Amino acid sequence: MKLLHIDSSILGDNSASRQLSREVVEAWKAADPSVEVVYRDLAVDAIAHFSSATLMAAGTPEEARDAAQAFEAKLSAETLEEFLAADAVVIGAPMYNFSVPTQLKSWIDRVAVAGKTFRYTEAGPQGLCGDKKVVLVSTAGGLHAG
Repeated sequence: MKLLHIDSSILGDNSASRQLSREVVEAWKAADPSVEVVYRDLAVDAIAHFSSATLMAAGTPEEARDAAQAFEAKLSAETLEEFLAADAVVIGAPMYNFSVPTQLKSWIDRVAVAGKTFRYTEAGPQGLCGDKKVVLVSTAGGLHAG
């Protein structure tokens, strides 16, 4: 089993979401020592936000892409491939300004791909990732706390 562990807090060792997501992954590994963990720290190795090159690359044949479009297409493909290859995903997601960190939003934008991870139906969006389990470890504190 392959587990993708995503952290997105900019607080490093002072992050509650990092501590809790690590504990979830450790418990998973204790229950199944054969689990292969792929770790992605989006605060340290941030994924670029969408740009015009990102969107243009999606509609441009590979051989006609410029350097920026080729880079964006490769980044999107690698990010999506890593997500699809995982049987389970654990995401550490702190609350920043009433939302997820911008680094996590960039990752979500790369893996939420119509026709690959979801499709549109008359009843609304429908997931295409089968039995993939996603555990969202969400934390809020600091200025958000009452």
